[in-house]
Order: sequence, then structure tokens, then C-alpha cells
Amino acid sequence: MTTTKMYIKEWQQALQQEINHLKKFGGSRYSVTNGRLLSNDGLFSYYFDTAISLRIPVNSSIKMEWGTMKSSGKVLSSEGRGIILALEQNFGDLIPDAYLLHDPWELLEQLIERLDEIKKSKQKRLRVKRLMNPSMESKHPVAKIKSNVHELILRSKYNPATFVWGPPGTGKTYTLARTAANKYFQKKKVLILSHSNQAVDVLMGELTNFIKKKKRFREGDVLRYGGNIGETLSAHHEITTNLLIEKHDPVLAQERERLVEERRHLKQDLVDSFSKRDSDHLLELETQIARLLEKVRKKEVQLVKDAFIVGTTLAKAASDSAVYEPDYDVVILDEASMAYVPQAAFAAALGKRVIICGDFKQLPPIASSRDPLVAKWLKEDVFHKARVVEWLNEGKLHPQLFLLKEQRRMHPDISAFTNRYIYHSLVGDHESVYKSRNRITSQAPFKEHAAVLLDTSFTGLHCISDKTTNSRFNLWQLLLSFQLIHEATLNGAKSIGYVTPYRAQANLMELLFEEIYEKERSQADIIAATVHRFQGSERDVMIFDTVDSAPQDRAGMLLTGKDSERLINVAITRTKGKFLHVSNRNFIEKHIYLRKTLRQLVDHQVRNKQAVTTKEIGSWIRNQHPKLRWIHARKLEAVFEDLRSAKSSITISLPEGTVVSEEWKKQLLSREKQIKLTIISNQKWSKCDVWLGENFPFPFVIIDEKVLWLGLPLEGARGVQPPYVAARLSSSKVCEYLLKQI
Repeated sequence: MTTTKMYIKEWQQALQQEINHLKKFGGSRYSVTNGRLLSNDGLFSYYFDTAISLRIPVNSSIKMEWGTMKSSGKVLSSEGRGIILALEQNFGDLIPDAYLLHDPWELLEQLIERLDEIKKSKQKRLRVKRLMNPSMESKHPVAKIKSNVHELILRSKYNPATFVWGPPGTGKTYTLARTAANKYFQKKKVLILSHSNQAVDVLMGELTNFIKKKKRFREGDVLRYGGNIGETLSAHHEITTNLLIEKHDPVLAQERERLVEERRHLKQDLVDSFSKRDSDHLLELETQIARLLEKVRKKEVQLVKDAFIVGTTLAKAASDSAVYEPDYDVVILDEASMAYVPQAAFAAALGKRVIICGDFKQLPPIASSRDPLVAKWLKEDVFHKARVVEWLNEGKLHPQLFLLKEQRRMHPDISAFTNRYIYHSLVGDHESVYKSRNRITSQAPFKEHAAVLLDTSFTGLHCISDKTTNSRFNLWQLLLSFQLIHEATLNGAKSIGYVTPYRAQANLMELLFEEIYEKERSQADIIAATVHRFQGSERDVMIFDTVDSAPQDRAGMLLTGKDSERLINVAITRTKGKFLHVSNRNFIEKHIYLRKTLRQLVDHQVRNKQAVTTKEIGSWIRNQHPKLRWIHARKLEAVFEDLRSAKSSITISLPEGTVVSEEWKKQLLSREKQIKLTIISNQKWSKCDVWLGENFPFPFVIIDEKVLWLGLPLEGARGVQPPYVAARLSSSKVCEYLLKQI
């Protein structure tokens, strides 16, 4: 069997293993509530409320779990905060809360089919071979090169496979867009692919801009196909299938608009007050919409045929014959470090020339199965598997690797770390960044500082694991990070990112935003998420919260494992002007080896005098948020005032070794009779109404399930050194979350 056929066989086996794993264990879990049975004609259809808008395509396969009951099913409708499912099992008339499991494994099945087609075509197999074993000699005329763009145009003209290494801020989008435009000016057909809609939008936006500037834009030649078109393309609607169909067939477009709008209103009615008649109408609407979309589809296929440049996602390309059947002159795969190797091979098979662009120092592809073939082919990128990285490790650049080596995104005080420790001095700063980021750097918090380590050492034992997901969270670092976001927002930051390795921590920040920061958030562009959400984007200010601290006895794999360098690199390199790193230096120095990236980052920041401790909290907190107040914790009057004004309940956590002073006892014993006092402690206290013999590692007080006091000086609390600082947070959602952990 030839090498290419061997590759394809292994890729198909790896994809099948991943499908089996996803089918068996399910991946993404979503909480759904208030399930109501709509009909039971063979299948049981249910309507559920969802906490967030679930964008699961109609007809997708799902699984449902309610307690010990499980069922397979399909999505009938998913729009807004409501979803209708057809289940194989009957769960009864009402389901208060359940879990919906969904993973798009159908997309992997489609990729297996595409690989079958490659097997049968000698030409496509040759293209895959050239990708996986790139030639050791480059054929482009080196003497003619005038610029980065010109070099890539020449490379992709003379060489079948070109690898572009684009570290953050080095002009990857700029270079690819101009290369694609140049091919278009020569009347060549170009396919632009990436794993995410966002990445496709960014590249298509830049490309359209450039073609318009050159006054060579012709409607219908450039097409963004598939996906919900986001903000990025708001200036270029004329490249979307939606707008082109509106122009060519306004009646069809209006009918679609009307049905979708009617569906939206119906969904809202169902959320406000559920009725069976509305839900039946909704299912009927979904059928009408499906019929209409079939007509739209025919129009779209024609648009794809007529276009010279088509931009879409890898998933859409593998599932849609309008994209994968034609032959292209050039295929550009962007963000290739996050694509599976079989996806990169599929992309390469579609065109005479392929440009593979990405940064193998950023996040690798994600797969769930632990099968060896999955680890080999679905958890590492094509740069590694085509042995391009191997050359680099030997101190050489592969002949087919083109490195973009000047970064224009980060202030030099931020890039100093990544340039040296991650890119091993192959990347430098463009002269423009010495001035272009000064506006952001000069603003609070920490005026005139571009990189700051906010060190949380010796402030308590706040890092614990979420009981249901096992993901770690740290309320103390969460509140400090929230305060940094608040200071940056008030000082004019246009975009802020809060990034953390742990989903539980990101979700908590999201909860906090929803409850107390919606208004501010609508004015500044603020995102809280794990690292994967940030790849490919940039922000004025980034806050990197590493979460890990005592009482954990080891750092999490996310911060020390095989891919930790890539994760930390993405967290830092999103930043334009201010990188704020919230971390427990003492914990990191104790538990992380010197050679690990996070330890190198902390050591680098300490060496460069970028560290600030909690002792200096008073110097940078200038704007107290009405719902989050910081108080010198020795001043107990404020918390006692809250205790006196309690209406229904007081909950106190007393960690091991904590002593309740006479002052505190007096306050607690003089409470009104109707106020329920709950003590969480492994030592029983006879004067409380409820005693929970559990042990939280840190002290806190919750009043009426809506006010949380954190960081209080109950004598003997471990891991705390004076001066104490206490935080008072008004958030029923965070209180509820914490109480659920008990």
C-alpha cells in the first residue's frame, strides 16, 4: 500500500475512534430546564428552556440525561433560549432539569467520506503526498523577492505546498489577503478555509477591503459562504450569500425573513408563557423554513459556482458538495494549527497549490478519545506531522516554511517574554509598536505599565474544584480580576479580555457580568472565556487569571502539561497594550518547575520589576463598583452592619483552626429569631440552627443568599498574612453558586 493510502487508512480509523468516543461519552453538556411534553406520536417531542442560546443545527443528533434515564434524539428547533427535541424515550410530562449532550460527530463522518473520494483519485492523492512530504528544495526565484506578500505570491506559484508560520501580530491576515487578491487579479479560483467562522470572516473582510481599495471589486466574484455573518463583516455584506440572494430574488429573501421573525416571536412567547398551540405552530414553522431553505440552497450553489474567491469553514467544505466538488487553483488554510491533519489533507486535495498558514506555538487541535491513532493524527497539527517543526528543532527553517518575523501587535514590554522564551528570538518587534500602544499603556490600572503581575500570595486558601465538573475556581482572584476589568473600563479601554485555563472560573466571571456588569459591558467590548475562545483575536487589555493556589497541592495540567506553553502563549499574545497577570507567585514557585512556561513568565516578571502584591491594593483600586466594595478587613463595622440587617439567613464558613472572637459571637447571638444561622465547620457550634460538618478552606459570610463577604480576619485562618483586605460582593448568582458547592 502506498504511503498516502496508508495515511488515509489511519486518518479514517482515527476519525472513527473519535466518533465512537463522542457517541459513547458525549462531549458538550448543556443544562436544560422546564421540559414539557408536546406530543408522543412514535417519538416524544419536548420543549425546554435553556440558560444560554444553543446554536445546535436542526436535525442534529443529541443525547438526553435526566437522573439515571437516558435517551437519544434529534433537534427539531433551536433558536434563542428555547429548544425542541424529539426523543426516543418517554420521560413523562414534565422534566424540571436535565442535561443535553451534543457533539458534531456527523462532521467527522462526512470527512471520512471525503477521504474515501481522495483514495480513488490519483491527482488528489498526489496533492496529499506533497503536503505530507513537502519537497526539500523550493522552486521560487529568491532573487526577485520584494516583500513578504511578494514572497508568498512567488512561493505559492512555484511550489505545490507552502507553509506559512505566522506568530501573533506578524501580519498573517494582511499577507494572506493580498496574496489571495493577487491570484484573483490573475483570474485564478481561490478557496479560503479555516476551522472557525471568525477566522474566515476576518480574512474575507481584509481581502474585500483590499480589492475595493484597488477599485477592482465585482459583485459575485468574492463570496463568504455559510455561517452566521458576524460583526467582522458588517461593512462587506455584499460578499454574503444572504445579500446576493436578496438582490437576485427579493421575494424569496422576504419570505425567509418573515418566517424567521415569526419563529423568533413564537419562541419568546413560549419562554414567557408556555402553550401547546404555540409549540405545535413552531414545529409547523420549522417544516416551512426547511422547505424554503431548500430553494435558498439551490441559489447558493449557483453563487458558489460563479465566484472566483470562496471563503468558508472546513466543516462546511467537507459537508457541502458545492464547495468540495470544484477544483481550485489555490487553497488557503488559515489557523491550520487548530485543524486536524486529515482536514488539512482534505483542504490540500481541493487545489493545485495549497498555502497552510498558522502558528504551531498556539493551540493544537482538540480531540477527546485516548486512542493512540487519535493522539497521533487528531491532537497534533500538520506543521508537526509534515516534519516542518522537526527542522526548526534542529535550528533550521524548512525550505517550504515561510516565517513572518516582525510583530506589530504587542507593546515591547509584553512581547519581550514571548519573543525570547516562546519564539526563541526568531521574532522581533516592528519599530511602530514602541509608540502605537502608548495610549493604552498610559491608562489605569497601573498607569505607564504594559505588563503587571498581580501577586496573590498569602491571601488565603481560595482555590477549590467545582463539585460537578471538577474544574477549579478561585473567588479571590475572580474578584481582583473583576476589579481590574472595572478600572480598565472606566479608563477608556476599548476591548478587554479575561482569560483563564479553567471553565468554572470563566463561567463565574460570565455570571458576574450578567448580573452586575451588563450596562458597562455593552459600552466596552468585554469577553470572559477559556483560552480557546481567544485564538485569532486581539484586545487592548488582557487579564490572565491562572486560578491555581493553595490548598491545592499541585498545579493543574492546563498550566504544566504538554500544551501549557501554547495555552499561555495565546493568553499573552492577544494583548495590544496592557497584560495583567493575576497569579499566586508563592504557589507557582513551590509547585512548578523552572523550565515550565508559567514559571518562566512569573520569574521574568519578578526580574523585570513588574510584580505588585495585594499589600499595594489601595494604590490601584481607585473606583469602587457599587456591587463590589473593598474594605480594610480589620474594620469589622461594615460586616456587622450587614449581619444586623439580615432578613432571613446568615451562612458562615469557619475553616479548620479558625477561632470565632467574642465580638463575632456577640453579633451572631443577638440576631433576630427568624434569621437562620448556618455554620460550615468540622467543629460543631451549639448556638447555630444548622451545622454542616464540612470544611471549606477559606472563611466567608453569606447574608440572605445575596451578599458575600470574602477575606475576613477570623483569627487563625490559614494561608493569610496581614494586612487583611475584605471584599463585599452583592451577587445572588455567586452566592447561589458557592452554596451549591456545600
